[in-house]
Amino acid sequence: MARRGARTPLLLWLSLLLLLRPSGTQQSGAELDCASVAVGAPVVPMGSAITASCTVRRERCRGLEDGRPRISWLLDSEPMAGKQHHGTGGTEVSELSVPQLNRTQTKLWCCVEWNGTKQRVGVAEVRAGYPPGKPSNLSCLLDLGDYGLTCRWQQGTDGHLPTNVTLKCTIRSRAPAVTGCTPRKGHNQCTVPRRLLQLYRPMELWVTATNALGTAESERLRIDPMDVAKLDPPTLQSIHSVPPQTDCIILSWTMSPRNAHMELRCELRYRTPEDPSWAVVTGIAGHAGTVQHCGFLFGMLYHFQMRCRRDSARGYWSEWSVGRNHTTHEKAPTGKLDAWWSTRPAAGRMEVQLRWKAPRRQEANGRVLGYRVVLGPRRRGREPQTVCNTTDTQCDFTVPARMWKVYLSAYNAAGESAETEVILLERKGQPLAGLWAVPRGERSLWVHWEAAPVPAVAYVLEWQQVSSEPGHCSTCWQLEHNGTATAALIQDSIEPFQRYDISVYPLYKDAVGTPAHIAAYSKQKAPSHAPKLHLKSIGKSQAELSWEPVAVELQNGFITHYTVFWANSTTEVSNAVVNSSLSSFTIQDLKPSTLYKVHIMASTAGGSTNGTSLTLVTTVLDDIEIQFLFLTLVLVFVLLIVLLICFQKNGRVKQQFWPSVPDPANSSLGTWVPAEQEPLQAPGVKEPGLVTISTVTVLDKAAGKQAPTWGKEFPAELPALPQPYVRQHGPSTPQANAGLGAEPVQYVQVVGGSSLGPQHVAPCLYLRSSSTQPLLSDPSPEPYENLWFRRAAPSCARGSLEEPLLDFPLLRGLRVNGAEELHDFQPC
Repeated sequence: MARRGARTPLLLWLSLLLLLRPSGTQQSGAELDCASVAVGAPVVPMGSAITASCTVRRERCRGLEDGRPRISWLLDSEPMAGKQHHGTGGTEVSELSVPQLNRTQTKLWCCVEWNGTKQRVGVAEVRAGYPPGKPSNLSCLLDLGDYGLTCRWQQGTDGHLPTNVTLKCTIRSRAPAVTGCTPRKGHNQCTVPRRLLQLYRPMELWVTATNALGTAESERLRIDPMDVAKLDPPTLQSIHSVPPQTDCIILSWTMSPRNAHMELRCELRYRTPEDPSWAVVTGIAGHAGTVQHCGFLFGMLYHFQMRCRRDSARGYWSEWSVGRNHTTHEKAPTGKLDAWWSTRPAAGRMEVQLRWKAPRRQEANGRVLGYRVVLGPRRRGREPQTVCNTTDTQCDFTVPARMWKVYLSAYNAAGESAETEVILLERKGQPLAGLWAVPRGERSLWVHWEAAPVPAVAYVLEWQQVSSEPGHCSTCWQLEHNGTATAALIQDSIEPFQRYDISVYPLYKDAVGTPAHIAAYSKQKAPSHAPKLHLKSIGKSQAELSWEPVAVELQNGFITHYTVFWANSTTEVSNAVVNSSLSSFTIQDLKPSTLYKVHIMASTAGGSTNGTSLTLVTTVLDDIEIQFLFLTLVLVFVLLIVLLICFQKNGRVKQQFWPSVPDPANSSLGTWVPAEQEPLQAPGVKEPGLVTISTVTVLDKAAGKQAPTWGKEFPAELPALPQPYVRQHGPSTPQANAGLGAEPVQYVQVVGGSSLGPQHVAPCLYLRSSSTQPLLSDPSPEPYENLWFRRAAPSCARGSLEEPLLDFPLLRGLRVNGAEELHDFQPC
């Protein structure tokens, strides 16, 4: 608090200094009182010129006593220049003229400039506008509660100026006008009190609007206040039907006591709950108290209301009375019922499905309690067989095969209608030549057809909402009784954005025609959903897509076409239009190993809907290339496996291609020595026994004088060969040879060669084979005797090859093939 008290003198001093210091545009004329501003007119019409003058008294302006001030103007904040001159009494006067003022309200500031500063010393306000607009639509209403006359009107155009509005009235045309009432600001109604009114006598009333630029009056209203009185509504007392069964009612009412002395004219209105509009009965005398009116439907609920006004008046009706309900009495239904049927033979009888329409309100005559179907007409003393008695509007039953007629009737609490004969005709007639349907509105369809080639008696129209789960609509049909008609309006159970399958049957005199069908929509829009794409197959340059059709409930119209869009990462967008009957599409000319986004759009006559996107990536190779590459890889793999097996099984493979021949020197026969040895005999002395030779290979000697080679070059001097021998027990007979069939027998290769000259005899050489294949098998080959070994062998030296031959007795029976060609080879 101490600090705040200390700051207060400082703030006061600062404020005083600011007030005393001259400023550029501060208003100080009120404080200085050294100038006055006068304008030609404070209110002027919009767009007119204005004049103003500013008189400055120097003796009253501090600091201007000895100098001449310079006077300037501001129009709101816009600088203006005036004409300055000396005035009387030491004053300075400046006059300003504005040629055109286009502002509804403005301020003119007079400013004095000295010591380089400008100060406002006077101001004047100027308004511009238009004369008031003429009021219109004056109307008045007399309230019988307080007998005040309330009048309403419509204001004229705004003049942008303060305006005074007054309702004036006079009893006589030449009598002076009096102010009836003045409305509150912003309102356009007021009430004239009862003391200024004269009831049952004409009066004149009008509205005046006044502002600074003029006055405007409305048209004068000449009325009797009682003619515009709003009466109290009547009160309905009772409503009852007139017996016997007629379509008339009697209604009674009472009037308000304040209206009882008046001549009144009343109106009665009524309607059923289903009717959107009222039926009005006019010209009812108000003092009568009762009225009778006819033309009502039997057994129908009605709602009644009544209102009144003065008979001679042209003013206002009273409000409608409180409503009252009444149900007229019933009587038996009248008229015939519209029926439609379908038949099917079954085990000597006929199954019938019969459908019919409920009677119209004019024919029902009350609430229908049920329907009856019988097999014959009712006669006195005879009651036909009833096959159906139901409250529904359809019935399934069986009749004898030759029964082609049934009789249908409706009944209520008052009785039963006349029978409607239904002839069950067969559906074998000629169909219509053409059929089409067009919308009439969101809930109705016009069905048109070409006239049948044979004159028809009537037409039956059937329609069914198409859905994935078909149902049955018992009321979705109607009978067109005019046989010459070519169009009909259907509007029962029709909804927008739903597909309907419509069938039209021509009814002939003796048959029912084959139906014609058409599908239609009353209104179409974009599908609720688009199909979902599935990738069927994909390659490096194409992709096959498929989709399932949209459910009928979600199509909202006929699908006209599909549009497939695809785009890669570089935003190259392409599209293709696909027929609505197709459910697959192949995209061509795609880039290999590229990512694409694909979506489909379904279109109807009412719009289009996009589906969700499908992402796919094309392959690097096609299927054929992939198969070829796969087969190549498989072959390479198999080859590698075979080579691996060959390396792992080297011995077995070598055995198959290069079988090993056993060395007879290492066999058991080579080490076997009999207990009793016979003396060796020369080949020429001892006759060789019969032996069987399995294989003998003779290698030709090399050409020329060079030593022979067999795969390798042998050294000039052959190493000493082992000299095993074989002894046989007993004679060499076929039986003995057969006994040796199980033992392995060695192969022998005999090679002959000649020396380089005739000086010495060519050596004889034998080679052992490593084969383990037996030479003798069962059965043994036929024995033979080779006489070639009986000859002398003078060319073989005893000491060189004779002893090896004695070691192998089997060689003693050899027959050398091609010996005639071996010139230098001699048997050992």
